[in-house]
Amino acid sequence: MADPTTYRPSPGSIPDAPGVYKFRDATKRVIYVGKAKSLRGRLNSYFADITGLHPRTRQMVTTAASVEWTVVGTEVEALQLEYNWIKEFDPRFNVRYRDDKSYPVLAVTMNEEFPRLHVYRGARKKGVRYFGPYAHAWAIRETLDLLLRVFPARTCTAGVFKRHGQIGRPCLLGYIGKCSAPCVGKVSADEHRAIVEDFCDFLAGRTDALIRRLEQEMAAASDELEFERAARLRDDLGALRRAMEKQAVVLGDGTDADVVAFAHDELEAAVQVFHVRGGRVRGQRGWVIDKAEEMDVKDLVDHFLTQFYGEEAERADDPDLGSPVPREVLVPELPADAEAVGEWLSGLRGSRVSLRVPQRGDKRALAETVTRNAGEAFTQHKLRRAGDLTARSAALAELQDYLALETAPLRIECVDISHIQGSDVVASLVVFEDGVPRKSEYRRFALREAAEEGDVASIAEVVRRRFSRYLKETAEDAPVDPDRPGIDPETGKPRKFAYAPNLLVVDGAGPQATAAADVLSELGFTDLVVVGLAKRLEEVWLPGDPDPVILPRTSDALYLLQRLRDEAHRFAIRYHREKRSKRMQVSALDGVPGLGQARRTALIKHFGSVRKLREARIEEIEAVPGFGRRTAEAVVAALAGEQPQTAGESST
Repeated sequence: MADPTTYRPSPGSIPDAPGVYKFRDATKRVIYVGKAKSLRGRLNSYFADITGLHPRTRQMVTTAASVEWTVVGTEVEALQLEYNWIKEFDPRFNVRYRDDKSYPVLAVTMNEEFPRLHVYRGARKKGVRYFGPYAHAWAIRETLDLLLRVFPARTCTAGVFKRHGQIGRPCLLGYIGKCSAPCVGKVSADEHRAIVEDFCDFLAGRTDALIRRLEQEMAAASDELEFERAARLRDDLGALRRAMEKQAVVLGDGTDADVVAFAHDELEAAVQVFHVRGGRVRGQRGWVIDKAEEMDVKDLVDHFLTQFYGEEAERADDPDLGSPVPREVLVPELPADAEAVGEWLSGLRGSRVSLRVPQRGDKRALAETVTRNAGEAFTQHKLRRAGDLTARSAALAELQDYLALETAPLRIECVDISHIQGSDVVASLVVFEDGVPRKSEYRRFALREAAEEGDVASIAEVVRRRFSRYLKETAEDAPVDPDRPGIDPETGKPRKFAYAPNLLVVDGAGPQATAAADVLSELGFTDLVVVGLAKRLEEVWLPGDPDPVILPRTSDALYLLQRLRDEAHRFAIRYHREKRSKRMQVSALDGVPGLGQARRTALIKHFGSVRKLREARIEEIEAVPGFGRRTAEAVVAALAGEQPQTAGESST
């Protein structure tokens, strides 16, 4: 634990000007980024009596080993630089508004010839329109089920679409009128795209014109005595109105706004956002975060607006879909630098953004509803994860005591091996920081040298490769940018093994732990603690000790080690399955005369899998570019004579 007075800047050396500052630990890694109107006033507050600091701030300043700053001209520049540095360095003590779950959206793949409607979670892609986020995936499916009778667009995957095109028959949705069946040519690509564009217009709030058009068509059909068509249009209108009822109007003036509210205590805060578009609530999102330092509502608003809209603007890489920043952002309190934040948001949107606190009327009522939602979410979080931060701190403290460590292990790495009877041997390395997974630093290994020598040798190979790479990346002659020690100056990307753990856990008992410790000793690591976690009795083994350390079954420390081991096991199994699947696809076609690697790949890509290829006829294989009759017959004969084998999976 560092003493903040050892790196405190000398009096008068900190400028009294706006800027951005960085705290670094002993390895030069950035652990916290902040901005201030006055760098002198803000930084001096960190070097007051540490007993009076916020618990998280106290942990940060005692983990840090140095502080540096950059002076900027305006508060807007400070906002932008702070956001860029948080994105670049991902400091572990900064507040990060990350969901504990991935919110589903309704995606429309406008970049395909026949656009598809489907539920989607993940990063935004260029050329795809998104509606939401929704709180639940079933809400999207319910909306789709109502609207498909009016907008019979494609919802199937690429494989299903291609298969029905090949067999010349539509799927069930095509027969019951909930898909226009473009796969079999019932509508052209242009006609199908027009259906999808009408669907997007409806979800975007342009409903009045569509309702009027359908009413006119229904009246015209009735006048022409086309009663079946009129009845169908009547039912379509009913479906549209039911869908509209599910998105009740909350702001009658057709406002586009995001309404933000918070609930918080000394250690944590919950935020809720309602996305209102065209006067209707189109989506809702929520987070619960650990406070990095003492924050009031103004500070929470400031941090949230910068991070949330900065990341949303980066994800919205298609200018045709408009800006993710609405015309209005309604907040419970204005941040201290409200003018600068508003100017920055306006720059992201490309037009003026109003940042204000609603005072009366419908907007005030909606803000109170969002506040109640934030309070309810915070209460549920406390009930569900009571003492989570305290439990994590307790787990790290217990590990420090049980293993006689000098400091709490803020960074722990765990290694696991996975294989089937010695084949396709792979390993995983997972990282936990402050007791939570840091998935961006997970690594996986395809083992070569020790694959045939057993799990102990495999553990040794992984440890040797991981820490040899660390020594290479931290060597004196390694190219290093002094401002970004964790970033490779040649590629601009984070170094894969730039930081060493405080504790290394291997999945196994004494032999595995001893093998890892021997490798570390060879490489010159004398202060890195290694333990093995045995599955059978959850025993903790130290290298060379004849008896294990028995942790209480209910201890937070044992639970943390189990989570580490299970996460490493999951990550290893996933990689093993990927390798085995690729090997089985290739091996199924080995030995076919005239079939090289390129043509094997072309076959798998065309049919999607060996199973589908096995079901294909000679004529279908012959239709693949580059294949003749004789080669197609050889492929069919080879697959017909193949006997698939199965085996169980295992992981050490």
